[in-house]
Amino acid sequence: MRFGMLNDVTRCTGCRSCQVACKQWNDRKPEETKNLGSYENPFSLSGNTWKRVKFVEKEEGDTVKWSFLSYQCNHCGDAGCMAVCPANAIKRTKNGAVYIDEKICTGCKYCLQACPFHIPHTDEEKKVSSKCTFCVDRISNGLPPACAKACPTGAIVFGSRDYVLTVAKERAAILAERGNKKFAIYGENILGGLGVIYLLPDSPEVYGLPEKPKTPPAINFVNVFSNSFVSLIAAMIITIGAYVSFKKEDKDAR
Repeated sequence: MRFGMLNDVTRCTGCRSCQVACKQWNDRKPEETKNLGSYENPFSLSGNTWKRVKFVEKEEGDTVKWSFLSYQCNHCGDAGCMAVCPANAIKRTKNGAVYIDEKICTGCKYCLQACPFHIPHTDEEKKVSSKCTFCVDRISNGLPPACAKACPTGAIVFGSRDYVLTVAKERAAILAERGNKKFAIYGENILGGLGVIYLLPDSPEVYGLPEKPKTPPAINFVNVFSNSFVSLIAAMIITIGAYVSFKKEDKDAR
């Protein structure tokens, strides 16, 4: 069964409980930040910040409306980061969690370039790529991710992906009844279906989400080249081994 998570922007209050819970459970170090004119803190993901709450301001007439988006790795069904990794350090569990095995990661940064959501970042201390793991250690033991457990408003819902989509559509129907015609359920069918679904009261671009995310073509080329190069090296090793073995047998025969 593939797990999923719903981030419901209509219920998020920006309390950042999810952000703190992620830091605590995954033992991520705090970061020194600066006030740049917004309550949003920090302003971006990093090797030590896997989850953050975006503060989105939108002018509506004479007023400014705030929305909050809890944001982390989307655990794509068709994960570009996983496809491009030459060390096979990025793996997927049977439940759909995409995680980086830091013991294997070489720090090549291909995954940073391959992700259309700009999720993976470099852990500067360990010199490896780093991102949300979907709390793979928790979900494999029957527990929800730390962020979902900490959310006090029901904005984050965790369960089977089918269940999460059902909840998203039920809540979207309520928005429609209230006259909201701009809402969007984001992630159901893009990139093989995202593991994280977003219920947005407005269009995706308002929240910095690409409408039609794609893996960059250049990264696909790098992936093909890397795989071909590895195959070439393997073929050369096999050929050399066979040649050495043949010469040894020929020498013994003499």
